[in-house]
This record gives sequence, C-alpha cells and structure tokens, in this order.
Amino acid sequence: MENITVQGARTHNLKNIHLTLPRNQLIVITGLSGSGKSSLAFDTLYAEGQRRYVESLSAYARQFLSMMDKPDVDHIEGLSPAISIEQKSTSHNPRSTVGTVTEIYDYLRLLFARIGVPHCPTHHLPLNAQTVSQMVDQILALEEDSRIMLLAPIVRDRKGEHIKLIDGLKAQGYLRLRIDGQVYEIDELPEINPKQKHSIEVVIDRFKVRSNIAQRLAESIETALGLSEGLVYAVDMQNPEIELHFSANYACPECGFSLPELEPRLFSFNNPTGACPTCDGLGVSQFFDRTKVITDGDLSLAAGAIRGWDKRAFYYYSMILSLAKHYKFDPEAPFNALPSKIQEIILNGSGTEEIDFEYFGSNGKVVQRTHAFEGILPNLERRYRETESQSMREELAKYLTSCPCQACGGARLNPAARNVLIDDHSIDQVTAMSIEDALTWSSSMALTGARAEIADKILKEINERLGFLVNVGLDYLNLSRSAETLSGGEAQRIRLASQIGAGLVGVMYVLDEPSIGLHQRDNDRLLKTLIHLRDLGNTVIVVEHDEDAMRAADYIVDIGPGAGVHGGHVVAEGTAQEIMRNPNSLTGKYLSGELSIEVPKTRTQNDPEKQLTIVGATGNNLKNVTVNIPVGLLTCVTGVSGSGKSTLINDTLYPFAANALNRASQEVAPVKELKGLEHIDKVINIDQSPIGRTPRSNPATYTGLFTPIRELFAGTAEARARGYTAGRFSFNVKGGRCEACQGDGLIKVEMHFLPDVYVLCDVCKGKRYNRETLDIQYKGKNISEVLEMTVEDACEFFSAIPVIHRRLTTLMDVGLSYITLGQNATTLSGGEAQRVKLSRELSKRDTGKTLYILDEPTTGLHFHDIAQLLSVIHTLRDQGNTIVIIEHNLDVIKTADWIVDLGPEGGYKGGRVIGEGTPEMIANHADSATGHFLKDFL
Repeated sequence: MENITVQGARTHNLKNIHLTLPRNQLIVITGLSGSGKSSLAFDTLYAEGQRRYVESLSAYARQFLSMMDKPDVDHIEGLSPAISIEQKSTSHNPRSTVGTVTEIYDYLRLLFARIGVPHCPTHHLPLNAQTVSQMVDQILALEEDSRIMLLAPIVRDRKGEHIKLIDGLKAQGYLRLRIDGQVYEIDELPEINPKQKHSIEVVIDRFKVRSNIAQRLAESIETALGLSEGLVYAVDMQNPEIELHFSANYACPECGFSLPELEPRLFSFNNPTGACPTCDGLGVSQFFDRTKVITDGDLSLAAGAIRGWDKRAFYYYSMILSLAKHYKFDPEAPFNALPSKIQEIILNGSGTEEIDFEYFGSNGKVVQRTHAFEGILPNLERRYRETESQSMREELAKYLTSCPCQACGGARLNPAARNVLIDDHSIDQVTAMSIEDALTWSSSMALTGARAEIADKILKEINERLGFLVNVGLDYLNLSRSAETLSGGEAQRIRLASQIGAGLVGVMYVLDEPSIGLHQRDNDRLLKTLIHLRDLGNTVIVVEHDEDAMRAADYIVDIGPGAGVHGGHVVAEGTAQEIMRNPNSLTGKYLSGELSIEVPKTRTQNDPEKQLTIVGATGNNLKNVTVNIPVGLLTCVTGVSGSGKSTLINDTLYPFAANALNRASQEVAPVKELKGLEHIDKVINIDQSPIGRTPRSNPATYTGLFTPIRELFAGTAEARARGYTAGRFSFNVKGGRCEACQGDGLIKVEMHFLPDVYVLCDVCKGKRYNRETLDIQYKGKNISEVLEMTVEDACEFFSAIPVIHRRLTTLMDVGLSYITLGQNATTLSGGEAQRVKLSRELSKRDTGKTLYILDEPTTGLHFHDIAQLLSVIHTLRDQGNTIVIIEHNLDVIKTADWIVDLGPEGGYKGGRVIGEGTPEMIANHADSATGHFLKDFL
C-alpha cells in the first residue's frame, strides 16, 4: 500500500476531512496556530496508529501501556505502528541526564567496567590484579644475580605493638621482619611504640635472580599472598630504592585500597554501589540560603527582615521577643545593625544554651518553656523535611540554594568509580565534555590486543549515538547535563537522535516542530536527519512552520483557513510548488513572497545615554561578557544553540533586575554589575513555563478574567434573590461547586502501579458546578457554558462589559482566539502559555518603563501569527517599554531595532559577543553566523 488514506476525520475542530498522504515520505503539516494541525497529526494519525498496534498485543501487555482516546474518524487505511516525538520536557527527575536519556551512559558504564583501569584514589597507582605467573615473570626480568628479598605486608600504617601477631609469626617459623623499612631478626626486635603508626612485613624468601628459580619463586609468592591477603613486595637488597609491589586483588599496593571486580553498576549514580554517599548520586547539595531568608537586612526583625518571623507571625515573633530579652538586643533595630554573634544565634540557634520562652497558647494564655533556640535555618530545614503539604514544600523551596556536592564535585559518583581510567579519563570527565569532544575522545581511542577486541562493539554504539546528537545540532551539550534543564526543542531532538539510533524501518514518526530553538545554521543538519529517517523506509510526519522544512518536504498539508472553529479544513495539499500556486493557501502566499513580514522602513535610533549595560557576565559558558541593551527599543539576542543567550538574559539580566526592581530573591548568575536600571520601573519575564500545573488553572483564572465574570453572574436578579455572592461561582471553594468532584469536573482514580486515570464526574457530567449554581444564567448562558466558550465567542458575548471585553481583546491580539476560557492549563502548549502570559501583561495599565523579556515567542506560530504578534510587541515598544527577545526566527530578528549576537559556537566554544548593532550592521558582520542568514531577509 503506497498511501495513508484518512476519511471523515472530526477530531476536535477537524471538519470531516478526507486526505491521502504518501507513505515513506517527509510530510509537513502546517497552518495557523489552533487550525487543527496537532489534531490531525497527533490526535488522529498517531493516536490511531498507536491504538491499532497496542490492540494487537495481549491483554497482559496492554495494561502497562497508556492508550490515547480513539479518534473521531470514519476510516484510516495504510497506517504503520506510530512513534510520536513531542516537545514535552523529557523528565522532571533530577537523576535523568542527557547520557541516561540517550542510553549512551549505559554503554559508557559497560566500556569502563570492561576495559577501565582502576586507580587508588589516594596514591593514584593503578590497581592491577596479577596472577602468580605474571609476578614471577616480572621478578625474573630483573638484572641477573640481583639479590632480592620477598616480603609479605601484614601491618600497614597501624598503631599498636602487634605482639600477638609477631608471636604467631614466630610460631610459624619465620625468621625475619621488616619494621618501618628496617630488617630485624625476629628474636632481636626493637621496642615498638604503641602510639605510633607502623608498617610490618614478613621476609618470606631471599634469593639471587636466576632463570632456574621459577618454581621456588612461585611457591614463595603463593606463601606471601596467603599471609598478606594478596600483596607481595620484592625489594632489591643492594639497592633498596628498587621495590616492586604486586597485588593479586584489585588493590593498591601502598594502602591496600581495593575494589571487587569492575561491574557496570559501580558507575551508576542511581545505584548505592556507585553513587556518591554524600549527595546520593544527585551531584548537588541543597541548603537554606541566609541571603534568601533575609529578605531585607535594612529592616528590623519586627518589620519583616526575615519573612514569617515578623510581628504578623504571632508564634514565631514571640520567640524573637524572648531571644531579645535574653541576649539584650532590640528587635526594632535594623537586622544588619545587630552584632554578628546575635545574627548567628538568630539564624543558626543557641546551641546548648537554654532560654526562657513565653508563648501564647491556643487558649490565649501565656505558656512558659525553657529550652535551647533551634535557629531559623534549622527550623526551615526541619519543616521542609517533615511537611507532607506540597504547597508548604514549594513555599519553603524558594529559600533553598543548590551547589555542587563538596565530596564529589558534582560528578555524582563515589571515589572508587571516579578513579577508573581509560586513556587518562574517568567516566565523569567524559560525561562533562561537550558531545562533540566526547565523540573525538571515543573515536580516537588507541587500544590494542584483547582490550581493543572487547571495546570494539561498545565503542561503535557510543560513536553512532554521539554522531546522531551532533547531527541534530546538540554538539554543545554535555552528557552529564540534567534532563530537567533542557528546553522543549532540545529534549525533542534528543529523542529524535535516540530514534535514529534505534534504526527502525516501516514506522510512522510524528514530530512536533523539531526546529524549535535551532539556529538557522543548525537547521540544515536537522533536515538531513529527518530525510535520513525517511530514507530508512519510514513515513515522517512533521508539524512545522519553518520555511526550509516546507521547501525540503515531499508533501505539504495546509490546514485552515483560520483558527479554532474557523479552521479544521484542508486548504491545500501537495508539493511546495503546488501549495504556492493554490490561491486559497495563506502558507503558499508567504512561501511565494506574495505576503511577507515587512522590514521596517526606518529603525528607531539608539540613545547612548539611555541603555542597560550588563558588565562582566561569567555564568555557565559566558566569557566575561559586557553588552548594551538600548532602553525603549526592541532588542533581539541571537546566536547558535548553546551560545549563552539564555544564561545572559534569563539567568543574569532577569533575576538581577527582578531582585532590584520587584524585590524578588532570585539566584543571579555571576556578573559584576548591571547599569541603567534607573530607566526601568519593573521587569516581566514571559517564558514558556506552564500557567498552572493542575486542571484548576485555566486562561480565565490566570488572566484575571474569571473574577469580573463571576461578579457579573452574582449581579443578576436571580442570583441576588437567592443571596449568591461571586464566591458561589468559583469551582475552588465549597458552595456552588459540585462536591462529588470538588469542582474539577473529573474524578481521579488512583491505579497504584499504573498512571492515575481521570474519569468524567457522573454527578455534574464535567460541568464543575451543582444544579442550583447552573440555574443562574446571563444572556441565556450559565457559568459552565461561558467557560466552554472560545475567546472569540466570549469577546462578542461580553462586548457590552468593558472590563471583560478589554482582557478578551488582548487574548485575541496575541492570536489565541481559538482557546476556550476554561481550557485546562496543562493542555496548553509552551507557546500558548507564553502568549496567555503576554496577554495578561498587555491588559494591565502600562507605565511605559517596563522591561519585557520573551524567550522564543514565535514557538508554534505560523508566518501570519508572527505578523500579528509582532504588531503587539511593536505597540509595547512604541509606548516606551524596553523589550528583549531571545529568538532564532529571522522574520522577528529583521524587525528588531538592535541585535546582540553571541557565539561563535555552542557550549565552551561560545559565550562571546560576536557583534552588537542594527540588523544591517550584523548582516554585514563577517564572523556572525546569524548575519550570514539575515542578509537574505533584509
């Protein structure tokens, strides 16, 4: 069968579409945001492909696999088993790393266990287990007639007289001992000081090196090994500096540090055998940071120098008053003005010193107790450890700081694992390299003999997988990078590389915007990877807006013409040329150049007197970077993936400005100073993190729309007659909500060893409210029906209510006309969540002195959506605000007033400023990879 045939697809907003897609081709599905692309690709094609495959398995196997809902479609023919590679973050498990996710770390563990050479952590000597024959051969290789003494070490660096031990040796017939380097007759030993450490060896044999003594030597060595638990020393009697140490175990001949046989689990930081005992294999230790706990040292304890311990916190402040009475300090004085000893006691406790405390009991009476003061930091640690409340844990976590584990230096492994070397590199040193360098190390390894034979197959797997990661533009990452710190695009490309490594044939791959977060330069490599996946004999279906991807595709499906209810139709299908010739296709008009995002005719000039200057930023890979960001202009921060854009803006500029202007207490990456903040009065970071992690969060609650809507319902005549307040219409509190599902609309069924299942509440049928609340209507609609409306419908419905209409208009302006007001926040994509946040900021009163920071706002946006978003961003700028955007999209970069370009590569090869200036200046910059591609857009 050569085609995949879809008939009557009606999933979500799809309008009963019929479609024929060629198999074993690269197919791009494109269209406006919300037009139904994902509904077709993921919720129809992938869902049905996966469902059919899973249904072919036994009932036993099926119980372990989560099934997607059966799509609303009449018939699909020609499907293969389907694999989806989405943008979702890989893992929130701090133990997942790039190495473990790609399985490269498993192969590295095997490699180090099979050919690694263990070394002593203290003396750095190789721990080679040798056979008796090998020891004999090495001794016989010494100069002939050399006089050799064979020793068995029985005491090494231990205090004591060791009388019992020496008497035992005398009884066994031994004649000589070497004590602390001197040889004595066993009957004429010196006095041994029991308070000093001593080393004692038994003289087993003395001989001249001759070829005919092999048998005698082997027997003597065996005797020595039996006596000393596997260690033998051979000393040249004429030249005592020549001393050979042999071990039959994996043990250090100096200190006896030993290892059992090397196994892969020794190198696993998720296994007690290999994990660092101090941090349990996490590589970081967390502590309550005094700089975060003290919110403002210029305030007094009474006024709130330490949040939660001021006058408003009755119980804890009574402790402070008792402390003040005992140590005679003034709780009304600024915290910084208190003596350092008092500050130390307040933060870390009084130790063993007991203090008379007076508390107010629950009955209002004064209770007196005498005990030591725990200290604020230990108190926070204890509460964090003991609490079972997730919200309390999240609140306390704000005061935690992570730092690399002192014991392992962030390597996650114990000393034994860190001292097994191949080519002078330990496994943690290899995982700390960039993927590009790790590939160079593994492919240039010079091994011989048995080691080469053993390593050959393992290295082949490692090199292939590392090569695939390089090909998808991830050469700047390192294998030890925690998976939870990866962006959606990076996580997706890692999964893509893993799939190519699997080498499957005859599969249908469905990908969601794999080009996200990729610089134009790396895009070519990604497209080659997708084409390689297709050439293996797979159907590759990509939801994508990237122009290069569309031009490289074998087949394009354009869904539209609009978003939400206005979408769901196949507007055009065929090759890129056919799409361009189709007059109905909006995508085709942008591809052919009929429509385009215009380059501004004039650029707003940069005023050197008004700019933010980041001075000496050195976080992560930044090399002492100093850059200027013009105030009141739109600045794009560009550069190849991993060049340091996020470190400079999200980890340095934003937290520094937020701490200074918003009174936040965020961790700032190392930087000397940030000048020019007097031109700004607040900073807003509009990132792609979810607007909420529970089904209770939705666009209506997040944007503040829901409060005036509830007040509107409470103001109707029927509601007033019944005495209903706005609280009645909240699904978060008792009263108006359905108590069977507590206002969720769904009931969570815990499945223990399987993922939890959510089923529709059979009392309210998913409406969230009880019958009495739903009786109240405004213009013929109840509160549940309003939450089911799309933004576009609600905008018309509430057109007469300015406070609601204004907020809905901003949601429309950022291109979210198709989402419903009550849509579960967890179902919004990163790009949608970011635009919901942007709309909330737009609906606030503008001061004209705000710094807005956006990280790739064009994620998931079609050309036409980008044009709409840019008009919103330009409006904000024209009001005097400063906008900083991290972006790869050249349509956005060309409209910027100013560009800061970082590079020249990713990882440790990046972190430098390549150029600063207008788009025209960057386009003419010889060293700028961004400028090279930007030329064609200006």
